[in-house]
Amino acid sequence: MGVPDFQSVMLPLLQYAGDGEEHSHRETIEALSETFKLSQEERKELLPSGRQPIFDNRVGWAKTYLAKAGLLDTTRRGYFKISRRGRDTLKEKPRKINIRYLEKFEEFKEFRDKKSEKPADKKKIANEEPGDRTPEESLESAYQNLREELVEELLKTIKDSSFSFFEQLVVDLLIKMGYGGSRKEAGQAVGRVGDEGIDGIIKEDRLGLDIIYIQAKKWENTVSRPEIQKFAGALQGQRARKGIFITTSTFARGAVEYVSKIDSKIILIDGHRLADLMIDHNVGVSPVASYDIKQIDTDYFTG
Repeated sequence: MGVPDFQSVMLPLLQYAGDGEEHSHRETIEALSETFKLSQEERKELLPSGRQPIFDNRVGWAKTYLAKAGLLDTTRRGYFKISRRGRDTLKEKPRKINIRYLEKFEEFKEFRDKKSEKPADKKKIANEEPGDRTPEESLESAYQNLREELVEELLKTIKDSSFSFFEQLVVDLLIKMGYGGSRKEAGQAVGRVGDEGIDGIIKEDRLGLDIIYIQAKKWENTVSRPEIQKFAGALQGQRARKGIFITTSTFARGAVEYVSKIDSKIILIDGHRLADLMIDHNVGVSPVASYDIKQIDTDYFTG
């Protein structure tokens, strides 16, 4: 069946509260999980941020929207019960409850209007079909879209750069990730050898307790298994146990399968992951804006 969207949760949630009893948020999640026959895997499925289960988030927002429409009353922290309006709504036996249905209630319309600061935005919202995503899901989806666009832009810029700049980029990234000691030491350890990429060694940590052999290729073509086999052979020749192979392109399935079967530890970093690491460690990118999403600190209010 899959995890239902938060609007699909609204009617079952109101029906669950229809017994007139006080219910906690946690027990409601468990009960609705049974209603929708969710598997353990579906119950544990997380938002892209990895901080909250998707279903928990959707139940929470369904409850918030029903409360804003006056169908649920908050009795105490983390608990709620159905309101008189909620009971009257159930008597009408609606086929479904969604955002459009809730807009019949003035309190909910005021709540929705406050979410839009510009009149033009209000008009746009009125003409749009309500989405099935919660606010967190919409925000995370927008973030992921922006990040994907940035990844593509980074890859194009890297591929258009010179080989020497690519060498510098790899060194800068490894330094930011904690490898190589100082910038000067890393620059000496990693040097170009002339095969459209760079080859070299770098310290695994600032103390140099272990050495990592590096090969990086600014390629368009997919890196095949023979290329990785050559790299593994180079590791053996250097008596090295660890290696990182970085490319601006992709790795063939055979190459990925090969590194999973050999004794040497070889990490494969394709173009997409390279761009991701650059974004995560602020190499070649700079922050434009930051938004902190906050929630109630329940520990603070527990006394």
